[in-house]
Amino acid sequence: MSSPDARRRLIENARYELIPLKSLRDQLRFLPAGCSVSVTCSPTKGIEPTLELSAELNGAGHHAVPHIAARLVAGREHVEKIAARLNEHGITEIFVVGGDPDPVGPYSDGLSLMRDLLPLCHTVRTVGFPSYPDHHSVISDSALDEALLAKQSLIAELGLQGFASTQMCFNAERIEQWLVGQRARGLVVPIHLGVPGAVERARLLSLGTRLGIGSSLRYLRKNSGAILRMFSPKSFDPNKLIVPISRRADELNITGLHVFTFNSIETTAAWQRKSLA
Repeated sequence: MSSPDARRRLIENARYELIPLKSLRDQLRFLPAGCSVSVTCSPTKGIEPTLELSAELNGAGHHAVPHIAARLVAGREHVEKIAARLNEHGITEIFVVGGDPDPVGPYSDGLSLMRDLLPLCHTVRTVGFPSYPDHHSVISDSALDEALLAKQSLIAELGLQGFASTQMCFNAERIEQWLVGQRARGLVVPIHLGVPGAVERARLLSLGTRLGIGSSLRYLRKNSGAILRMFSPKSFDPNKLIVPISRRADELNITGLHVFTFNSIETTAAWQRKSLA
């Protein structure tokens, strides 16, 4: 498949990541009909608002993918309640993360939660998990690599489909090199490329720092030329990352986009329409 065709496929399959904040409510009307949405998990509000919003979005005809953060799960009883909610609302896909706050229970990483949660989720068919081309602030690359393969194996053993979504990174070359290395190590699940949406520069920098993508933002700050190239004129242009990476999308099994909208749905949807047109 040629690069333009691959790029179009990625943009068509864009998934909108939403943050359950007050600012979201007025933006929901701009979601494309029937689109795929990923609902993050608030460290302060817990998992319940994520499950509620996911059920609402499913009811509105979207494909909702709730994030389940391991460090916000209090214990086995809580696991059973989460699974019951997922089954009740017919959720077919979830995204399991470790999370950043101190654990409220026995789960400090996504893999340990997966082992207890997934066997109880009767409607879930697909499980996503994060990956870190731009490193992690506290976890070593070797530990991240080991966890990726362990999650892939567990999901396959349970007869489920899996995928890995890359966390935000503004360096296309680094993403490509990282993924080539992971494929050589045996990571075979499809990859969703994590990219910012068409977000204003100030919003990206302020919210991005709060949401733990400091290393990627430091890359932007150190490379002023990269900032000028990627923001056109005031908001981030996702194509600046998508275009170079799409050239090897088929070879590296990159199947879609995970778009960090920072709840700027209107501008991101406008960008998607314009790109497809």
